[in-house]
Amino acid sequence: MVAGPALFRLAFAARCPSLPRMAKDRTLATIAVYSLKGGVGKTTFAINLAWASASISKRRTLLWDLDPQAASSWLISTDQTSRDAAQAIFSKDVEVRKLIQPSTVPGLDLIAADTSLRGLDHLFREMDKKKRLARLIDSLGKDYDRIILDCPPGLTETSEQVLRAADLIVIPVIPSPLSQRAMGEVARYLVQRGGSPAPILPVYSMVDRRRSLHRKALDDQPGWPAIPMASAIEQMTVRRKPLGAFASTSPPAREFAALWTRIERQLGDR
Repeated sequence: MVAGPALFRLAFAARCPSLPRMAKDRTLATIAVYSLKGGVGKTTFAINLAWASASISKRRTLLWDLDPQAASSWLISTDQTSRDAAQAIFSKDVEVRKLIQPSTVPGLDLIAADTSLRGLDHLFREMDKKKRLARLIDSLGKDYDRIILDCPPGLTETSEQVLRAADLIVIPVIPSPLSQRAMGEVARYLVQRGGSPAPILPVYSMVDRRRSLHRKALDDQPGWPAIPMASAIEQMTVRRKPLGAFASTSPPAREFAALWTRIERQLGDR
């Protein structure tokens, strides 16, 4: 298992920010919220980073929900009708712009997920087009400044598409050995696959400083951002709003705002 300082070195060995992605419109940046492990807060991250992009940075922002559980879609969609069309974007049966809808957040658009995405890995294998998602994203470059991807967990055909398309990969990490091990596996995979992978940004998630294990993890990686566990985050599913829309002064909302500032700075250094 990769842990401690070795994990940090391996994670950032995959960073190649000096290598531009030549095919992409330079005004557009794609941020993938991704983890090998489920239950680490990916949707919480995706929603709040998208809110920060649209509301703090005033970027033209699109949140693309690629997870068939559709949690992000449920939280901020203005259209709760299930169309079972999310997968059809990739097979060219539906033009991508036709599935873009306004969200409940001003300035933030959404491509909602649905159950059809359960077959997306199989579709990607059949299509054998490794950059299908990247090309779809590139086609939206004139319409958006930032695209946030809420990704399903696991190393799959879909995650391979995501890793090729992203300019930055944000990985939520619970301060526990299993979650840290999953983070190390992602970093190792990026190193092994070669090429010019996007930089990764590990972020501690659901941090409870009363726990000695969490405190030790924070001490081991003091440079990693950390999002605290808080009741305000649980209230997101009740209010169906990002933290900034109802608890902007709460500790997790402030940390997400600071995290977004860091992301913007890192994207600006590409």
